[in-house]
Amino acid sequence: MTDSAWDPRQYAVFSGHRGRPFADLLARVDAPDPRLVVDLGCGPGELTLGLARRWPDARIVGVDSSPQMLERARQLDSAGRVEWVQARAEDWDPSGAGAPVDVLVTNATLQWVPTHLRLIPSWLASLSPGGTFAMQVPSNFDAHSHRLMREVAARQARADDLRPGLDRARAVAQPETYAALLLEHTADVDVWQTTYQHVLPAAADAPHPVLEWVRGTGLRPVLGVLDAGEQQAFVADYERELETAYPRRSFGVLFPFTRTFAVARLPR
Repeated sequence: MTDSAWDPRQYAVFSGHRGRPFADLLARVDAPDPRLVVDLGCGPGELTLGLARRWPDARIVGVDSSPQMLERARQLDSAGRVEWVQARAEDWDPSGAGAPVDVLVTNATLQWVPTHLRLIPSWLASLSPGGTFAMQVPSNFDAHSHRLMREVAARQARADDLRPGLDRARAVAQPETYAALLLEHTADVDVWQTTYQHVLPAAADAPHPVLEWVRGTGLRPVLGVLDAGEQQAFVADYERELETAYPRRSFGVLFPFTRTFAVARLPR
Protein backbone atom coordinates (compact mmCIF):
# COMPACT_ATOMS: atom_id res chain seq x y z
CA MET A 1 0.00 0.00 0.00
CA THR A 2 1.05 3.62 -0.46
CA ASP A 3 0.85 6.31 2.21
CA SER A 4 0.28 9.92 1.29
CA ALA A 5 3.52 11.88 1.55
CA TRP A 6 4.47 13.42 4.85
CA ASP A 7 3.55 17.11 4.88
CA PRO A 8 5.80 19.13 7.23
CA ARG A 9 3.34 22.03 7.25
CA GLN A 10 0.41 19.84 8.29
CA TYR A 11 2.55 18.10 10.91
CA ALA A 12 3.60 21.48 12.33
CA VAL A 13 0.02 22.68 12.91
CA PHE A 14 0.19 21.33 16.47
CA SER A 15 3.96 21.55 16.90
CA GLY A 16 3.70 22.87 20.46
CA HIS A 17 1.61 19.91 21.57
CA ARG A 18 3.75 17.42 19.65
CA GLY A 19 6.97 18.87 21.07
CA ARG A 20 6.07 18.52 24.74
CA PRO A 21 6.50 14.71 24.94
CA PHE A 22 9.94 15.08 23.35
CA ALA A 23 10.91 17.55 26.09
CA ASP A 24 9.51 15.24 28.78
CA LEU A 25 11.50 12.33 27.34
CA LEU A 26 14.75 14.28 27.19
CA ALA A 27 14.27 15.49 30.76
CA ARG A 28 14.96 11.90 31.87
CA VAL A 29 18.16 11.60 29.81
CA ASP A 30 21.23 12.17 31.97
CA ALA A 31 24.06 12.55 29.46
CA PRO A 32 26.25 15.55 30.36
CA ASP A 33 28.75 15.40 27.51
CA PRO A 34 27.83 12.99 24.68
CA ARG A 35 29.97 12.91 21.58
CA LEU A 36 27.41 11.41 19.16
CA VAL A 37 23.65 11.91 19.42
CA VAL A 38 21.24 10.31 16.92
CA ASP A 39 17.58 11.25 16.44
CA LEU A 40 15.98 8.27 14.68
CA GLY A 41 12.80 9.50 13.01
CA CYS A 42 13.71 13.17 13.20
CA GLY A 43 10.79 14.48 11.13
CA PRO A 44 10.98 18.15 10.13
CA GLY A 45 13.95 18.81 12.37
CA GLU A 46 12.84 21.41 14.91
CA LEU A 47 13.24 19.03 17.85
CA THR A 48 16.53 17.66 16.51
CA LEU A 49 17.93 21.17 16.43
CA GLY A 50 16.97 21.37 20.09
CA LEU A 51 19.38 18.48 20.70
CA ALA A 52 22.12 20.55 19.09
CA ARG A 53 21.34 23.42 21.44
CA ARG A 54 21.37 21.15 24.49
CA TRP A 55 24.67 19.52 23.52
CA PRO A 56 26.56 22.18 21.52
CA ASP A 57 29.78 20.16 21.40
CA ALA A 58 28.17 16.92 20.22
CA ARG A 59 27.89 15.56 16.73
CA ILE A 60 24.15 15.38 15.95
CA VAL A 61 22.65 13.07 13.32
CA GLY A 62 18.99 13.19 12.25
CA VAL A 63 17.58 10.15 10.42
CA ASP A 64 14.22 10.04 8.64
CA SER A 65 12.63 8.15 5.76
CA SER A 66 10.71 11.14 4.37
CA PRO A 67 12.45 13.36 1.81
CA GLN A 68 9.83 16.04 2.46
CA MET A 69 10.60 16.10 6.17
CA LEU A 70 14.35 16.15 5.58
CA GLU A 71 14.04 18.98 3.08
CA ARG A 72 12.26 21.04 5.73
CA ALA A 73 14.87 20.08 8.32
CA ARG A 74 17.73 21.25 6.11
CA GLN A 75 15.92 24.54 5.51
CA LEU A 76 15.65 25.11 9.26
CA ASP A 77 19.27 24.10 9.88
CA SER A 78 20.80 27.26 8.41
CA ALA A 79 24.03 26.74 10.35
CA GLY A 80 24.48 23.17 9.08
CA ARG A 81 24.60 21.96 12.66
CA VAL A 82 23.04 18.52 12.03
CA GLU A 83 23.91 15.67 9.64
CA TRP A 84 20.60 14.76 7.96
CA VAL A 85 20.36 11.16 6.73
CA GLN A 86 17.54 9.60 4.70
CA ALA A 87 16.85 6.04 5.81
CA ARG A 88 14.03 3.94 7.16
CA ALA A 89 14.43 2.97 10.80
CA GLU A 90 14.36 -0.68 9.71
CA ASP A 91 17.30 -0.10 7.37
CA TRP A 92 19.38 2.35 9.39
CA ASP A 93 22.81 0.94 10.17
CA PRO A 94 24.32 2.48 13.33
CA SER A 95 27.81 1.46 12.22
CA GLY A 96 27.48 3.96 9.39
CA ALA A 97 27.93 6.74 11.94
CA GLY A 98 31.56 5.68 12.32
CA ALA A 99 31.49 5.77 16.13
CA PRO A 100 29.49 4.37 19.04
CA VAL A 101 26.29 6.29 19.72
CA ASP A 102 26.15 8.00 23.11
CA VAL A 103 22.47 9.02 22.97
CA LEU A 104 19.92 7.40 20.65
CA VAL A 105 16.54 9.14 20.69
CA THR A 106 13.47 7.96 18.80
CA ASN A 107 10.34 10.04 19.33
CA ALA A 108 6.88 9.18 17.95
CA THR A 109 8.43 6.97 15.27
CA LEU A 110 8.37 3.32 16.29
CA GLN A 111 4.61 3.00 15.85
CA TRP A 112 5.42 3.06 12.12
CA VAL A 113 8.02 0.25 12.51
CA PRO A 114 6.25 -3.10 13.10
CA THR A 115 9.57 -4.87 13.74
CA HIS A 116 10.94 -2.42 16.28
CA LEU A 117 10.87 -4.86 19.20
CA ARG A 118 13.36 -6.98 17.27
CA LEU A 119 15.46 -3.93 16.36
CA ILE A 120 15.84 -2.40 19.81
CA PRO A 121 18.50 -4.91 20.98
CA SER A 122 20.70 -4.10 17.98
CA TRP A 123 20.28 -0.38 18.64
CA LEU A 124 21.31 -0.93 22.26
CA ALA A 125 24.36 -2.83 21.04
CA SER A 126 25.40 0.23 19.01
CA LEU A 127 25.63 2.40 22.13
CA SER A 128 28.85 3.33 23.86
CA PRO A 129 29.44 2.18 27.46
CA GLY A 130 27.11 4.30 29.56
CA GLY A 131 25.12 5.23 26.46
CA THR A 132 21.41 6.02 26.58
CA PHE A 133 18.45 4.82 24.52
CA ALA A 134 15.32 7.00 24.82
CA MET A 135 12.02 6.30 23.08
CA GLN A 136 8.44 7.59 23.04
CA VAL A 137 5.46 6.13 21.20
CA PRO A 138 1.78 7.07 21.07
CA SER A 139 -0.41 4.68 23.05
CA ASN A 140 -3.81 6.08 22.14
CA PHE A 141 -4.86 3.65 19.43
CA ASP A 142 -8.00 2.71 21.36
CA ALA A 143 -9.00 6.37 21.69
CA HIS A 144 -12.03 7.71 19.84
CA SER A 145 -9.78 9.33 17.21
CA HIS A 146 -8.39 5.99 16.03
CA ARG A 147 -11.34 3.74 16.84
CA LEU A 148 -13.63 5.93 14.74
CA MET A 149 -11.08 6.01 11.94
CA ARG A 150 -11.18 2.21 11.82
CA GLU A 151 -14.97 2.12 12.01
CA VAL A 152 -15.39 4.61 9.18
CA ALA A 153 -12.83 2.70 7.12
CA ALA A 154 -14.78 -0.53 7.67
CA ARG A 155 -17.84 1.13 6.11
CA GLN A 156 -16.00 2.04 2.91
CA ALA A 157 -16.26 0.08 -0.33
CA ARG A 158 -12.46 -0.33 -0.20
CA ALA A 159 -12.33 -1.44 3.43
CA ASP A 160 -10.00 -4.35 2.65
CA ASP A 161 -7.51 -1.96 1.04
CA LEU A 162 -7.58 0.38 4.05
CA ARG A 163 -7.22 -2.22 6.78
CA PRO A 164 -3.44 -2.89 6.51
CA GLY A 165 -2.49 0.73 7.07
CA LEU A 166 -4.75 1.12 10.07
CA ASP A 167 -3.57 -2.15 11.62
CA ARG A 168 -0.03 -0.80 11.92
CA ALA A 169 -1.02 0.69 15.28
CA ARG A 170 -0.68 -2.80 16.69
CA ALA A 171 3.10 -2.44 16.46
CA VAL A 172 3.08 -0.52 19.75
CA ALA A 173 3.63 -2.75 22.80
CA GLN A 174 2.53 -2.41 26.40
CA PRO A 175 4.85 -0.53 28.81
CA GLU A 176 5.73 -3.74 30.64
CA THR A 177 6.88 -5.29 27.35
CA TYR A 178 9.32 -2.44 26.74
CA ALA A 179 10.50 -2.61 30.35
CA ALA A 180 11.16 -6.36 30.20
CA LEU A 181 12.99 -6.06 26.88
CA LEU A 182 15.25 -3.26 28.07
CA LEU A 183 15.92 -4.90 31.45
CA GLU A 184 17.46 -7.84 29.61
CA HIS A 185 20.29 -5.47 28.66
CA THR A 186 20.63 -3.08 31.60
CA ALA A 187 19.24 -2.56 35.08
CA ASP A 188 19.00 1.21 34.59
CA VAL A 189 15.55 1.40 32.96
CA ASP A 190 12.73 3.91 33.38
CA VAL A 191 9.37 3.27 31.68
CA TRP A 192 6.23 5.34 32.18
CA GLN A 193 3.02 6.58 30.57
CA THR A 194 1.56 10.08 30.45
CA THR A 195 -1.88 11.12 29.28
CA TYR A 196 -1.83 14.68 27.99
CA GLN A 197 -5.06 16.67 28.04
CA HIS A 198 -4.51 18.74 24.89
CA VAL A 199 -6.76 21.75 24.47
CA LEU A 200 -7.09 22.40 20.74
CA PRO A 201 -8.53 25.61 19.26
CA ALA A 202 -11.81 24.96 17.46
CA ALA A 203 -13.35 27.86 15.58
CA ALA A 204 -16.91 27.09 14.48
CA ASP A 205 -16.10 27.52 10.78
CA ALA A 206 -12.82 25.57 10.87
CA PRO A 207 -12.27 21.84 10.29
CA HIS A 208 -12.45 19.78 13.44
CA PRO A 209 -9.03 20.04 15.16
CA VAL A 210 -8.70 16.32 15.83
CA LEU A 211 -9.17 15.74 12.11
CA GLU A 212 -6.37 18.23 11.43
CA TRP A 213 -4.18 16.48 14.01
CA VAL A 214 -4.55 12.98 12.53
CA ARG A 215 -4.44 14.28 8.96
CA GLY A 216 -0.72 14.88 9.55
CA THR A 217 -0.06 11.43 11.00
CA GLY A 218 -2.44 8.48 11.46
CA LEU A 219 -4.79 9.36 8.60
CA ARG A 220 -1.99 9.25 6.03
CA PRO A 221 -2.37 5.51 5.27
CA VAL A 222 -6.03 6.09 4.41
CA LEU A 223 -5.38 9.13 2.23
CA GLY A 224 -2.61 7.30 0.41
CA VAL A 225 -4.99 4.54 -0.75
CA LEU A 226 -8.07 6.56 -1.73
CA ASP A 227 -8.54 8.77 -4.77
CA ALA A 228 -9.64 12.41 -4.38
CA GLY A 229 -13.38 11.68 -4.39
CA GLU A 230 -13.04 8.77 -1.99
CA GLN A 231 -10.89 10.88 0.31
CA GLN A 232 -13.53 13.61 0.43
CA ALA A 233 -16.30 11.15 1.32
CA PHE A 234 -14.18 9.42 3.97
CA VAL A 235 -13.11 12.67 5.63
CA ALA A 236 -16.69 14.02 5.70
CA ASP A 237 -17.96 10.82 7.38
CA TYR A 238 -15.04 10.73 9.82
CA GLU A 239 -15.39 14.40 10.74
CA ARG A 240 -19.07 13.93 11.60
CA GLU A 241 -18.07 11.19 14.05
CA LEU A 242 -15.33 13.36 15.58
CA GLU A 243 -17.76 16.23 16.15
CA THR A 244 -19.77 13.94 18.44
CA ALA A 245 -16.81 12.25 20.15
CA TYR A 246 -14.88 15.48 20.74
CA PRO A 247 -17.47 18.28 21.01
CA ARG A 248 -16.46 21.89 20.46
CA ARG A 249 -16.74 23.90 23.65
CA SER A 250 -16.13 27.50 24.66
CA PHE A 251 -12.43 26.72 25.29
CA GLY A 252 -11.98 24.54 22.19
CA VAL A 253 -11.74 20.74 22.00
CA LEU A 254 -10.30 18.55 24.75
CA PHE A 255 -8.14 15.84 23.19
CA PRO A 256 -6.69 13.28 25.66
CA PHE A 257 -3.58 11.57 24.30
CA THR A 258 -1.62 8.80 26.05
CA ARG A 259 2.04 8.17 25.31
CA THR A 260 4.53 5.55 26.49
CA PHE A 261 8.12 6.52 27.32
CA ALA A 262 11.21 4.42 28.00
CA VAL A 263 14.78 5.39 28.85
CA ALA A 264 17.56 2.83 29.27
CA ARG A 265 21.16 3.56 30.18
CA LEU A 266 23.87 0.96 29.68
CA PRO A 267 26.50 0.27 32.33
CA ARG A 268 29.90 1.84 31.84
